[in-house]
Amino acid sequence: MMDKTALILVIIGALNWLLVGLFQFDLVATILGGQQSMLSRIVYSLVGLAGLWCIKLVFSSHESLPQPAMKPAENQDDNGQNP
Repeated sequence: MMDKTALILVIIGALNWLLVGLFQFDLVATILGGQQSMLSRIVYSLVGLAGLWCIKLVFSSHESLPQPAMKPAENQDDNGQNP
C-alpha cells in the first residue's frame, strides 16, 4: 500500500515538473495558492518523501515486488482451440 501511494505521489511530482519544464507552469502552485503557500509546501514535501521511499524499489529484487494475480493459462493448440 505504501509503495503504491509513494509511486502515485512521485508520478504527480514528475508530471508537475514536466509542466514546469515545457510550459513554465507549476500546477501544484496554481491549484494550492502559490509556491510559498503551506499547502503547496506540504505537497512538495510529500512528493519528495515519496521519492525517497521509492529509492528502495530501485534496489529491491523483482521477486520481492508485489505481482498481480494471474489466471492460469489453458492448453491450446495453434488454432486457439483446446485439445
